[in-house]
Amino acid sequence: MQREVGTLPLAPALRARLAAAGFQTAQELLDTGPCGLSKEIGISREEALEALQVVRQECQGDTARTAGGSGATRKCTALELLEEEQTQGFIITFCSALDNILGGGVQLTKITEICGAPGVGKTQLCMQLAVDVQIPECFGGVAGEAVFIDTEGSFMVDRVVDIAAACVQHCHLIAEAQQEEDHGKALETFSVENILSHIYCFRCRDYTELLAQVYLLPEFLAEHSKVRLVVIDGIAFPFRHDFEDLALRTRLLNGLAQQLIITANEHRAAVVLTNQMTTRIGQSQSTLVPALGESWGHAATVRLIFHWDNTQRLATLYKSPSQKESTIAYEITPHGFRDVQPPAGPASTGGTEPNPRKRPRTEEEKQQ
Repeated sequence: MQREVGTLPLAPALRARLAAAGFQTAQELLDTGPCGLSKEIGISREEALEALQVVRQECQGDTARTAGGSGATRKCTALELLEEEQTQGFIITFCSALDNILGGGVQLTKITEICGAPGVGKTQLCMQLAVDVQIPECFGGVAGEAVFIDTEGSFMVDRVVDIAAACVQHCHLIAEAQQEEDHGKALETFSVENILSHIYCFRCRDYTELLAQVYLLPEFLAEHSKVRLVVIDGIAFPFRHDFEDLALRTRLLNGLAQQLIITANEHRAAVVLTNQMTTRIGQSQSTLVPALGESWGHAATVRLIFHWDNTQRLATLYKSPSQKESTIAYEITPHGFRDVQPPAGPASTGGTEPNPRKRPRTEEEKQQ
């Protein structure tokens, strides 16, 4: 990244400030970071972030052109694309109904956005996926690792332990039923402790930290090549506060989306984002819609909307390039994200579940 500052597509006044401050190459700017750059040349953090986004994108383009020579643009046929799609794996959710409407699970190389009101289960699914991505290949998993970027403080390690323990137990039951040699070998290293050690957590408290973390992800993933899942929980929270310039917010979000698309494709990873809901006021009625506006809706390949029907949780596949719009029911159990189970039997007379510790009365005792 030895490109000179004077050749970057920045405003002339900004290039003059950079030159006056002694910056000569693009790499020097990237090494300084947004906070340092804003102090060095006397601009706001938002302006520094936007400038660094341009610099990084230009440097990535230069790298691609250098690697590819005159034919840097990759050419392929539709058949080759189809074959690539068919070889991409899925991360199962442990909810077969949701896996079915997604076409097999959360697909690698794609961005999946999960929208919903607080408490509906968005973070629960993200923690479930962070565990499920590590399921060994012999059990139908992708044997990967996970990056979990938490912006709301919702990541609960105790809950991940419960989900991981249930997943390990499930794989042990499969191994006992099928008695295959590779299952036993895989389970030697598939434990709760091993699962927790391969979930890399980052806490971002504002949009500056989030943008910096996303732009540093390629370097981290280069060192951790087994990462197959990147979670950002949630994408909207840092951008819904202290932002007066909405045009700048849109530009930063578009740059963030572009970086996530590049990350998903180059590192063969699934990117999962959670988003909040906001109220849109219409002429006759108001409706709940995903936050960050309509332009952000183009960022994700797949969009799920979680919502309530009385006390029942529902998931609607709202956007997908290959699957039809569908709605399924799901539930959050002590073991994690699961299908809704049918009632075990007729309800008892008092409308309460029978006590498992109490001995049922015999017919003779009932007649006395």
